[in-house]
Amino acid sequence: MKALVKFAFLCAVVGAIALGYLVFAPMQPHLSSPQNTVLLKPGSSTRQIARKLESEGVIRSQYAFLLWHAVEGRRTLKAGEYQFEQSASTADVYAKLARGEVYAHQIVVPEGFNMFDIAHALESAGLCSRADFLKIAGGSTALVSDLDPHAPSLEGYLFPDTYSFNRTQTPHDIAAAMVKRFREEAISIGLLPHPGERVTRWVVDMHRTVTLASIVEKETSLAQERPLVAGVFENRMEHHIGLATDPSVIYASLLAGKFDGTIHQSDLRLDSPYNTYKYAGLPPGPIANPGKSALQAALAPTKTDYLYFVANNQGGHNFARTIEEHNHNVAQYRKGAAQSH
Repeated sequence: MKALVKFAFLCAVVGAIALGYLVFAPMQPHLSSPQNTVLLKPGSSTRQIARKLESEGVIRSQYAFLLWHAVEGRRTLKAGEYQFEQSASTADVYAKLARGEVYAHQIVVPEGFNMFDIAHALESAGLCSRADFLKIAGGSTALVSDLDPHAPSLEGYLFPDTYSFNRTQTPHDIAAAMVKRFREEAISIGLLPHPGERVTRWVVDMHRTVTLASIVEKETSLAQERPLVAGVFENRMEHHIGLATDPSVIYASLLAGKFDGTIHQSDLRLDSPYNTYKYAGLPPGPIANPGKSALQAALAPTKTDYLYFVANNQGGHNFARTIEEHNHNVAQYRKGAAQSH
């Protein structure tokens, strides 16, 4: 009988040591993903999570994980993408999931990115496919219907910023976060009224302002030039002169799925309402996502009698009142460009 008790005691000690090793001994993860991450999908049971962590090489034993789950009072484990780069014990891994320390991908959306650029960035980060995001960006206009009932897409309202997203977020979630940032910035510059502000009649034409701002954004990167560029476009429209802006031609070609990085004569002849060489006035909607200074420029264009502008080989533009002045500036630009090669 004593021998049986000793044996049972010995087994208990060995079991405790083994369990302590499985739960508390650090383990170097062996993950196949480049970023050493594991995606735990929403709705996964604790058993499924434990099995996934063991199969991915994050923990030694799914059963030790489940036992520790019971010891910890069956805490809620949060779904999401988790990164495991350093050695960690099963207890450490469990605590990380209980705290919800989800790994976030940082996505930079520069001013002037269009929805095609954003879709490519999201796909490159592994957050969603290009096609899935474009489906949302091109069709989920309900996200901005209160701002712009005539919006043909979410283009113009996916505000440029640095975002943190995780792989449990859908393309719709991602687009909604960008639209939310647009609303915040629009309020800060007076493009939208503050929440709760009593407004009898809001006079800003959102669709027109954002469309103009998107063209200004693509035409110049200099914040100080943007009100002047906006003023030129306003003057051209007032004089019934076509905007003739290359970025709109590029966008028309992108929508047609034929842009290869170069504007061809066929692009200039493309029968698209976004082709401002062919159709007068503003295009049907924004051609990119403008930042704060471009939006401010579209809200308050500089009043001048300029009708033309062209690059000046110094990062800015030369402005002209007449076609003769403009042709001179164009010649100067071409001469400078030739000398730089």
